[in-house]
Amino acid sequence: MVTDVIKANELYKADPVFGQLSFDNHEQVVFCNDKDTGLKAIIGIHNSVLGPALGGTRMWNYTNEWEALNDVLRLSRGMTYKSAITGLNLGGGKAVIIGDAKTQKTPELMRKFGEFVHSLSGKYITAEDVGMTTADMDTVREVTPYVTGISEAIGGAGNPSPITGYGVFMGMKAAAKFKFGSDVLEDKVIYVQGIGNVGEALVGHLMDEGAKVIISDINQERLEEISKKYGVTIYAGNDLYSEEMDIYAPCALGATINDDTINKFKAKVIAGAANNQLAVEQIHGKLLQERGIVYAPDFLINAGGIINVYAELEGYDKKEIIRKTENIYNTTLEILNNAKTNNITTNQAALNIAQSRIDARKKENKR
Repeated sequence: MVTDVIKANELYKADPVFGQLSFDNHEQVVFCNDKDTGLKAIIGIHNSVLGPALGGTRMWNYTNEWEALNDVLRLSRGMTYKSAITGLNLGGGKAVIIGDAKTQKTPELMRKFGEFVHSLSGKYITAEDVGMTTADMDTVREVTPYVTGISEAIGGAGNPSPITGYGVFMGMKAAAKFKFGSDVLEDKVIYVQGIGNVGEALVGHLMDEGAKVIISDINQERLEEISKKYGVTIYAGNDLYSEEMDIYAPCALGATINDDTINKFKAKVIAGAANNQLAVEQIHGKLLQERGIVYAPDFLINAGGIINVYAELEGYDKKEIIRKTENIYNTTLEILNNAKTNNITTNQAALNIAQSRIDARKKENKR
C-alpha cells in the first residue's frame, strides 16, 4: 500500500470547502456540472438570515478550481455584509462559472445554469457580475424567476453598472470629505484601475467634477476607447501603486491591497468598486490604518448595484434607487468616524455594524 504524504500547507485540499481560509460558516455551497453545455459552476450561499441570498454570477477563466472556490466564498461573504450595511432585507450569495466568457459562454450554458439556480427554490437569487450582461440575465430568466438585473424591456431595473459607479463616486466623495475636509474632487489626482462598465461610469462622474484622472487596464483597446471618450490619461508606468496620487480607485478584481503593494501606496484615500480589495482584512486593513490611508470599505461603497436590482424585488422606482445610492455617502462618513472614535479599522467598523443587524434579526427570528 502506498500512502500519500500531504504537506501542511496543502491540508486544505483534503478538506476542500470547510478547510478553505475563506470559508466563514457558509450555509451552503453548490457545485454545478453539465457535460453537454460544458457548465462548471459554484454557487455560494453565505447567510440568509435577513432574506434570500442575492448576488451576481461571475464568469472567469480561473487558473484552477481552488481559485474559483476561494473566489465564490469570499464574494458571497461580502454580499452578506453589503446587503446588511445597506439596510436591504437580503442575505449574501454569489456564483462563479469557470470559463472564458468571450469564447465559452452560450445561451444553452446560461439556461442550464439557470436550472441549477431554480433548483434552490429561491434561496439564491442571481444577477449580473464580471463576464455577464443584462442579456445573459434575460436568458437565465427564461428558466427561473430567481434572477434580477434583467432588461427594462421585460420589467427589470436594467444594467446595474451605472448605479454601482455612482455609489462608488458618492463613497469616494465621503472619504475625501473625511480626509481632506472637503468632498470636492476637482483637481484631485485619481488613479482608476480597471475600466469595465463600473469603472467607466466612475470615470464619467470624476471628469464631470474636474478631477485629474489616470486610467489603467489590461485591455489596451479599452484604454484607448475610454481615453478618447472622456479625455483621460492612460497610465504608462510599470508600478501604479508607487505613484503619487490623492485617491486610488481599484475597480477590477480584488486583493490589490496585499503584502506586495501595501508599503508602496502613496495614495491618501482608497475608494473603488472592486470586491475584496484587502487580501487579508485584519492585516492589510490595520496596515492602512497605521499609515493614515483612509479606506472606504468596498462592500459598502459598491452597493449601488444591489440597490438597483433589489428594486425588482421590492418594486421601488428609479428615484428611490438614486436616493438609496446617494445615502452611501452618509453611511461612509458614519463608518469612517466610528472607526476613528473606536480606534479600529474602517473595514472592521463596517463589519461590526452589518453584523449587529444580522444578529438582531436572528434574535427576532427565534422568538
